[in-house]
Amino acid sequence: MTTISHEPVRTVEPGQSWALQLLVPEMWAFLAIMVMWVAVLFDAIWGPSLQTFTVAGDHTTIPSAIFVALFAFLGTWVVARYGFRRDRKD
Repeated sequence: MTTISHEPVRTVEPGQSWALQLLVPEMWAFLAIMVMWVAVLFDAIWGPSLQTFTVAGDHTTIPSAIFVALFAFLGTWVVARYGFRRDRKD
């Protein structure tokens, strides 16, 4: 019968305080993205619709959340690109 030795015991370093964790850029990037999409949600629920009328009497209604979502997508792209990058010298 053979036995397998366990890994050596490691010392646990004390964790960072919560005040230092507030300085983590990934948290702020996540928070910014979340707020953008919550704004889209609120606009979709309670926001107005864009209405167009033509001379011929045609009527078109487009939810304004479509346009807000477009800008939230672009903002998410930019925030994620710079907020979650790995080339920092931390």
